[in-house]
Amino acid sequence: MKKIVYLMEYPIDLPGGAQMSTLSVCEGLARHPEYGYRPVVICPALIDHEGDDYPFEIREYPMGESRLKNLAIRIRAFDIIIREEKPDLIHIEMQESLITYGFIRKHFRDIPYVFTERGLMFGYRKRSRLFMDPVLRASAMMITTTEYNKTLWLKGSDIRPVCVISNTISEKYFGVYDPAKRRVLSDGDRPVIGLAGRICEEKDWPFACSFIEALSACGLDFKVSIVLSTFEKGDDEKVDIILERIAKAVGEEKLEHHLNFSQEQMSDFYYGVDIFLMTSCFESFGKAAVEAMSRKCAVVSTAVGGLPEVVGLKENLYTKEDMDKGIRAVKRLMEDREELARQQEYFYRRYLDNFTEDKYIDRHVRLYDEYS
Repeated sequence: MKKIVYLMEYPIDLPGGAQMSTLSVCEGLARHPEYGYRPVVICPALIDHEGDDYPFEIREYPMGESRLKNLAIRIRAFDIIIREEKPDLIHIEMQESLITYGFIRKHFRDIPYVFTERGLMFGYRKRSRLFMDPVLRASAMMITTTEYNKTLWLKGSDIRPVCVISNTISEKYFGVYDPAKRRVLSDGDRPVIGLAGRICEEKDWPFACSFIEALSACGLDFKVSIVLSTFEKGDDEKVDIILERIAKAVGEEKLEHHLNFSQEQMSDFYYGVDIFLMTSCFESFGKAAVEAMSRKCAVVSTAVGGLPEVVGLKENLYTKEDMDKGIRAVKRLMEDREELARQQEYFYRRYLDNFTEDKYIDRHVRLYDEYS
C-alpha cells in the first residue's frame, strides 16, 4: 500500500475549507483500502480531538508564538516527519505549507508532490508569489478547484501542469438527503430566503442587507433565515447591525437568526430554506452554495470567482452593479412555485453530478495513480 503525506499549517480539526476538504479525502482513502493508499496528515497539535478519533494517522507538531517562529518549527517538523514516513507522494494543502516545503524540497528530490490551490491567482501578494512560484514549478501538479482559477494561472503564470478537482462538502453531515426534513412550500406559506457565512469583507454583508431591503421594497412577502459566524473582535457589533437592518426591512417576526452553527446544525438549517442567497464580493469556490444545493435549495448568487461555475444557471447569477437582475431572479422563484420546485431539483442533481465526496475522492485517486 502506498503512502501519501498531507502537509498543513493549521490543525485538521480547526474549522476551515482546506481542513474539511483534506479530511474528506483522507477519510475516503481510509474507508476504501482497495484504492491502495494510506494517508498521513502532518499538522499542528489538534484542538478538540485526539489522533485516535480519526481513521488515518496524524503526526502533530507544536505551534510558535510568531509567524517567523512557526515557519522555523514547520521546516524542522516537516523535514523530520517526512524522513520518518518515507511517503510515495506528498500532497501540500495550504499556502504556508507550500512555502515551508520550498526550504526542504531538495532533500526529497525523489518524492513527487502536488499542491491544491484553493484561492484565486490574483489573491496572493507579490512577496508570497516570490516564494511560492519556484516550488510550484517543481511540483508534479497544481490542483485548482475551478476551471476559472485554472485559466487564471495558465494565462497569468508559467506554472504547469494545472488540473481541476472541484471542491466537496462533508459526507458525514451532507452526504445523505432526508426528504422528511425538507421544507415543503404550501400555497399560503411565505418563502424563506437563507443567508449564511462568516463576518468578513468577502461576504459583503452590507450589500446583503441592501438586497433584502430592495426585495422587501418590491412588496414581496417572505421570511429570512440567517446564520452568521463570528471570529474576530468586533464581529458581534457587526452582527447586531446586520440583524437590525434586516429586521427593519422584513419585520422582526419574519427574521430567524442563528450564530456559529456546527456543520450538523448547518445541514438541518438548509432544509428549511427555499432560496439560498449569496451576495459575496469574493469567492474562490463557494462551498455554501454546494451545501445549499445538497439540501434542495434554489441558489441565487453573485457572479464572482468560482461561483458561476458552481451555480451553473446563468439566469440566477447577478452582479453587485446589476442587483436588479438578482432581485428579478428571486421574485420569479417566489411568484412561480413550479419554477421554484424545478430549480430545487436542478440544483440537487447538480450537486450529485459534480460535488459529492465520492467524486472528489475518485478524482484524487486518479491523480495519485498517475504520480505515485
